[in-house]
Amino acid sequence: MDSAEVISWTRFLVLFTALGIAAWLDHKERRVPNEFWITWSKPAIFLWCLDLLVAEAEWYVFATAAGMVAYASTAIIGRPTMKDILAGSRTDIAVSIWYLIGLAGIVQGLMNHIDEEILIVIAGDATTEATLWWSTFAVLIPLVLVDLAWRMRLIHGGADCKGLMWVAILVPTWSSIPTIFGSSMDAAVIAMPPAIALLVWGGLAFLILPVIMAIRNLRDGQTSLKLIWHAERMDLDTVLGSHVWLLTTIADMPSGEKRILHRTRAPRRTPSVEKLAQEIEILKENGVDRVWVTRKYPLLVFLWPALIPLLLLGGPMAYIMPLLGL
Repeated sequence: MDSAEVISWTRFLVLFTALGIAAWLDHKERRVPNEFWITWSKPAIFLWCLDLLVAEAEWYVFATAAGMVAYASTAIIGRPTMKDILAGSRTDIAVSIWYLIGLAGIVQGLMNHIDEEILIVIAGDATTEATLWWSTFAVLIPLVLVDLAWRMRLIHGGADCKGLMWVAILVPTWSSIPTIFGSSMDAAVIAMPPAIALLVWGGLAFLILPVIMAIRNLRDGQTSLKLIWHAERMDLDTVLGSHVWLLTTIADMPSGEKRILHRTRAPRRTPSVEKLAQEIEILKENGVDRVWVTRKYPLLVFLWPALIPLLLLGGPMAYIMPLLGL
């Protein structure tokens, strides 16, 4: 293997290992500490630098990559403020300098390659230098999309947002990782960024969950069609210590009697521990010992196995677009 292939396989090994650990932490503790992402960002940045060195990139390409890393870092350390800079905060001053380096790289790249637009690059008619810079600058696309999705609550978990941003830095382009059966990717005119492709593969993996849940519930004798595909039965005493949303509740009927109801949807806002304890106590007072719950599945748990189709096939759009006749 040449140096580029060694870097590609090393990058995928880092991706598989780190994302697997993050998925395990998120599954067990429902949080992935910032120190984890800071630690694993070091090999991600190092491998990106190696890629650019092998490609003999100009200084402004490195500076543009630094700008992408600076933007992603806001998910971990926040954005620098003028107040903190004037107060002498070393972190804010360092990040601000990093921002200026990134801005200088972007401006220089635009000045050098503004005549070779992104569409020319996609068509493969641009120079090598333009292709390298535009592909580096394009890392901003998945970073912004993931950031917006998190702020709009389309992605709920902070760890999921940080994980996808980390993937965007570790795998900036499709040439960054090996694709075993990549013929369709080579023929594709447009491919979504690797981080977004991983998110789509993870979403497809999530679609398998209802089938598994339905089979498990039917095997256990549960036949409620509105619940078996996404919920399960659990002992009431174990609810408080589990990462679940409680669906069973007690409702006061117009006749004055109390009735056990099972919601089909999880609450929009996760109730506090005190509120959940009160609901459990009310259920106990009404003789309920088993309830319906739906588990809180972290997105990272689905992103990790999604690495398999990413490695084997590449991006899903390379296969979906031909089916749509595009």
